[in-house]
Amino acid sequence: MVFEGDLERYSRQIRFAGIGAAGQQRILDARVTVVGCGALGTFQAAALARAGVGFLRIIDRDYVETSNLQRQWLFEEADAQAALPKAIAARDRLAMANSVVRVEAQVADLTAAKAEELLADTDLILDGTDNFETRYLINDFAVSTGKPWIYGAAVGSYGLSMPVIPGETACLACVYPEPPSGAQPTCETAGVLATAASLIASLQVSAALKLIATGDAPRLLTTADVWSGQIRQIAQPPRDPACRACGRREFTWLEVRGRTPVSMCGRNAVQIHELKRPLDLPALAVRLAPLGDVRANEFALRFETPPYLLTVFPDGRVIVKGTTDPGVARSVYARYIGG
Repeated sequence: MVFEGDLERYSRQIRFAGIGAAGQQRILDARVTVVGCGALGTFQAAALARAGVGFLRIIDRDYVETSNLQRQWLFEEADAQAALPKAIAARDRLAMANSVVRVEAQVADLTAAKAEELLADTDLILDGTDNFETRYLINDFAVSTGKPWIYGAAVGSYGLSMPVIPGETACLACVYPEPPSGAQPTCETAGVLATAASLIASLQVSAALKLIATGDAPRLLTTADVWSGQIRQIAQPPRDPACRACGRREFTWLEVRGRTPVSMCGRNAVQIHELKRPLDLPALAVRLAPLGDVRANEFALRFETPPYLLTVFPDGRVIVKGTTDPGVARSVYARYIGG
């Protein structure tokens, strides 16, 4: 129930007619997952925590770098210097803003094999990712389980958002039956404005709060360009009866259970995750020390051997920076990490 301390903390939110005391109670009881803790996800997590969401799970496989600080709101220079995992740094920062909210940090890659474990026990999913593969996975899981999620993307000065309410609205596969073909703009090639990402994240969080508090969300596809000032909203298209996911209920992205290299958006890097067992980072640090510069903490190990920088996580994932070629990344992986 809403306690006296909650009434003071959330008073301006409770006074908003769309939420009120009953809606605030639903927010306090809600469990939300944010997938990806970059420009979108950091804003989403901060806004949701300050709004009082009772449980917040943050999933991110990456670590903080200096180039993140321009647009990723929860991080500071010390996080980049320590190469902290984004989920850990975000969790620690949110505790300073609202210590009552339970924030769970998952330094993990969202794969089909882990989808049930990471997504099943929350009420709502927010998309803070940077690639269509993960979004299709989220969409398949959400549609298959009837769990709402809110799609969002931003690059350059442009972004878009759309809520997906399974059984009621079009899903991502209705709107984009196939991933976009050809080279797509990324933060690396086109840059990104923090204002574009924060605008889209604001729309996503607003839809999330309305969905939690009232059971509904704006059924709109919103596109915005903060540089030109153009904002366009159209009604979501109707569900496609022939849609692979919500029509035919063929959840192909949930069937991809193997781990494969994943090119990292805008990072000149490839992620490799092929080991079947966790890694002993202290032992690996000793082994790699004669071969290059090694920095390690309890969350990750960084090994630099020019032109490559390897970031190794305890679960066996390795991000090979310095190439976008999976074959080259596999070779570097095999050379320094082994099988």
